[in-house]
Amino acid sequence: MATMKDVADLAGVSITTVSHVVNSTRSVAPETRARVLDAVERTGYTGDAVPRTVSTSGTRTVGVAISLVANPYFGELLTAIEHELSRSGYTLLLVDTHDQPSAEQAAVRTLRSRKVDGLILTPSQGGGASTLAELRQLKMPVVLVDRLTTAQDVDQVGPENIYATAGLVRHLASLGHRRIGMISGAEGLATSTERVLGYQLGLSREKLPLDPELVLCGESAAAPAAAALGRLLALPSPPTAVVAANNSMLSGVLHECRQRGVRVGRDLAVVGYDEVEWADLVDPPVTTVAQPIAAMGRTAARMLLDRIADPTRKHFTARLPTTLRHRSSCGCGL
Repeated sequence: MATMKDVADLAGVSITTVSHVVNSTRSVAPETRARVLDAVERTGYTGDAVPRTVSTSGTRTVGVAISLVANPYFGELLTAIEHELSRSGYTLLLVDTHDQPSAEQAAVRTLRSRKVDGLILTPSQGGGASTLAELRQLKMPVVLVDRLTTAQDVDQVGPENIYATAGLVRHLASLGHRRIGMISGAEGLATSTERVLGYQLGLSREKLPLDPELVLCGESAAAPAAAALGRLLALPSPPTAVVAANNSMLSGVLHECRQRGVRVGRDLAVVGYDEVEWADLVDPPVTTVAQPIAAMGRTAARMLLDRIADPTRKHFTARLPTTLRHRSSCGCGL
């Protein structure tokens, strides 16, 4: 097994510098940090955490590695996780992954260095696979939350994405819309793929044709989503309704409508996946799909505690039902 000295030799730095990078204990120059992380990847170094098989007692701590900026609702998710853990006498340690694969690996290694008993992880865009492989090697109990994989050997909990998005499309179709646009999330995310599949399923069930021109990527962020809506509205035959695939993109879509003088619910029906706290405060109020955020947090914590208690139990993926928040941005009641 590779050691910290192996990493230091390959990167041409001191062992102390490697320790600071791996454990995030001190700021390191970006170019030096990049060399160390590359050496970690090339050597397969997995840190100095005590193997689970020889551990006789836990620390009663659980690590949570998520991006605090990727999803505004993660605060509610963390509250639910912490509440469930504290009921069982566990403490939560949180590290921000910044939704970057390299930061994700560093975050996980930091938590491992604290000898956490298990880990709750939201995989970063383009990451996750290497981190999961590392955790499997160490036999670290882990639960994925929100962004799930097709892997069968890991516990996971997330919302129902496909049928929920299909429901939004079918509702718009029931109002007479035949050209329904979709602003999808960042590529490489399971949630993005599943919600596009839901959009396609909704069209199919309503016997509407799939026009690739009506599906544009909004990169899971407000500004790219606003630009995507602009391109949709510039089509020779623009959509009369649009589905925004997350809360940040919904915000971008509404801002772009205001900039262009497009009347939401009248000139363009707008619906979004993800409930937002301001949905009832805008005019018109926005129709959304609400994720069961608190239930996801509680379930993730419970699944991890069960895995810690019984490492041999069968792995399980939990898909929790969403709720349609029907308002008037889709045109109903206007």
